[in-house]
Amino acid sequence: MNIKRRLHRIGPVFPIAIILAAASMALQAQDAVDFFRENCTSCHTIGGGRLTGPDLKNVTQRKDRAWLVQFLQSPQAMIDKGDGYALKLKQEARDVVMPTINGMSLARAELLLSMIETESKLPKSQFVGLQISDRPFTEQDVELGKALFMGHKKLANGGPPCVTCHTFNGAEGFGGGRLGPDLSKAYERLQGRKAMGAWLYAPATPTMNPTFKKAALKADEEILPLLALFESTARAGGEDDRTGMAGFFAAGFVVAVLCLGLFAVIWKARFRGVRDTLVELSARKVLGGRS
Repeated sequence: MNIKRRLHRIGPVFPIAIILAAASMALQAQDAVDFFRENCTSCHTIGGGRLTGPDLKNVTQRKDRAWLVQFLQSPQAMIDKGDGYALKLKQEARDVVMPTINGMSLARAELLLSMIETESKLPKSQFVGLQISDRPFTEQDVELGKALFMGHKKLANGGPPCVTCHTFNGAEGFGGGRLGPDLSKAYERLQGRKAMGAWLYAPATPTMNPTFKKAALKADEEILPLLALFESTARAGGEDDRTGMAGFFAAGFVVAVLCLGLFAVIWKARFRGVRDTLVELSARKVLGGRS
């Protein structure tokens, strides 16, 4: 009788436990999706073809899961120890090495692989990648790209212009920012339209990711003309010679000289005014003494 009562009391707990477990699994799955979107989509697709890194569709069928979990946690360590498959991936990526991603743990690596397996079974994964038009670039595209880069035309979602942190060979004015790398040869380094387009859409660097997380660039309206600019710059060759920075210092020097000259005139006039007053007072005293 006591056993029946205990079972009756415990009975309602099981559905609650099942619901909590399901909710926990759903949260973990969403965490994997969000993590992949923020850290992986600039270099990888799931079913959309190769970018800088390989297409990850059915990756667990190409390499055993234990190796993949280890590689995800420390790609450079696998390369340093001479792992053949890791070296092959590096060669296929033109010596671009996957960075060690902040927050990547054993548990998260397992979750990511499970998410990739699930996405690989879909007719079209949500991570198939950005679809960029393959039409030829025009001079109008290049000019629009330059206007977007320099901030003459504002980005639709409110992001900062590229010139805030970057420069390129041919940038106007003082040549652009120096926080980020020179982008003169970025189109070449990232192997063309598709890979660089994916990077612009979902940049994975610690500075750009939070900046553009809620201000993503628009594909045809913004990314395409920026790609046109970068392709044109890459064809022209060379990188920014920093003449803009030299111009900045030259302009600063000229302004400093002008300011010093202005202060000299002001102080000279002030000194003369004080001197004239003192001379006049002194003359009055002398004249007063004689009288």
